[in-house]
Amino acid sequence: MDIVPGQEYLDGQILVFDKPYEWTSFYLVKKVRGALERRYGLKKLKVGHAGTLDPLATGLMIIATGKSTKRIDELQAGEKEYLATIRLGATTPGFDLEKEIDEVFPYEHITLEMITDTLKRMTGDIDQIPPVYSAKKVEGERAYEKARRGEYQELEPKRINIREIELLGYSAPEVRVRIVCSRGTYIRSIARDLGLMLGSGGHLTELRRTRSGDFTLVNALTFEEFQKKLF
Repeated sequence: MDIVPGQEYLDGQILVFDKPYEWTSFYLVKKVRGALERRYGLKKLKVGHAGTLDPLATGLMIIATGKSTKRIDELQAGEKEYLATIRLGATTPGFDLEKEIDEVFPYEHITLEMITDTLKRMTGDIDQIPPVYSAKKVEGERAYEKARRGEYQELEPKRINIREIELLGYSAPEVRVRIVCSRGTYIRSIARDLGLMLGSGGHLTELRRTRSGDFTLVNALTFEEFQKKLF
């Protein structure tokens, strides 16, 4: 039997994208599905992603099509790597730039040695409290949906593993780090915890995922590059 155009996407493909700033993970999935359906005349093509990225984060996203969507749990189980910038001395409700700063703290007492020592203590198996603005489900609803209605509820800690945090630089009040961690780790929570442990505050100002399992940004496409290849 001849393989019709686009049949490989129905049979199942794993695609690696570089998600742009301010796009939600769902929006990227929607754009990819729409492009494939238009190009090949497909109807109801299954498309899903293996690991959510916040809208203000960029970087690697794995997208599965067709029968490969059955592999999503397997694909998102891999270790993750991120590059992050954390601003000390201030907090926000979601621990990132989605909301305005709600409280400021002194940070002038923080030294490079203090940061290095603290990061070492943050590695290993830890019980991490997710941000209230997160996709974690609470009573069948996403936590961020409750938070946006003003229904703030501290979430239950979750056991995660931070294998490595490498300090890339410190120019007060900003800390640049590379983080290697398990699935389910919230880098925003790491920003919050670093600030607390240093006797200050902290929130995430930049986040880029560079690896998920065996997939890296080296072979990732932007959506525009993907479109050009299709058309």
